[in-house]
Amino acid sequence: DGGNRFNEEERWTCLLQKELGENCLVLEEGLSGRTTAFPDPLNEGMCGLDAIGPCLMSHEPVDLLILMLGTNDSKERFGCNSYLISQGIVRLVKKALHTECWRDNARPDVLVIVPPSITPEYDHLIFKDAMGTGCHERCAGIAAQLEPLLKDIANVRFLDANTLPGAGCSPLDGMHMTVQSHKVLAKALQKELTGDTL
Repeated sequence: DGGNRFNEEERWTCLLQKELGENCLVLEEGLSGRTTAFPDPLNEGMCGLDAIGPCLMSHEPVDLLILMLGTNDSKERFGCNSYLISQGIVRLVKKALHTECWRDNARPDVLVIVPPSITPEYDHLIFKDAMGTGCHERCAGIAAQLEPLLKDIANVRFLDANTLPGAGCSPLDGMHMTVQSHKVLAKALQKELTGDTL
């Protein structure tokens, strides 16, 4: 894993594009360090709430938005618990739903993915101070807090990546998905989006 971004043969977005074929276009907007709704005093431009509107409009028309955020919100410096992180995700979802970017003004379609949780081992790794302690507890609680908040919002789907067998974080850094996890997530999304039950 080595701290470098995975290549086009490894990232779940690229793998999903291959699974869906030429009739779909998967566009990535991944940014290391991005939060849901919280400005980062150490790294400007990381707040998803500020970026989501222009980002969606630049890709208009949009048929589906997949959001997988929350890990960076668990940084100790934000002082957020799982509930507040979930509130940040909901705030971002609501803004996306009301952005004028959806194809033919049709109903929007948002799929929210809870990322694999930071592992407890993170607190003992040499770079633990980058995120701060306790991140794994905050991450581990997101799904339970978030799912009820989303269930009454129309046009929103929910997937907890922590429930996918084989999806998890690397033992090297405790917070980034493994190559295998990218494969697992891409396949799960392919089934979700196409109704494939094989």
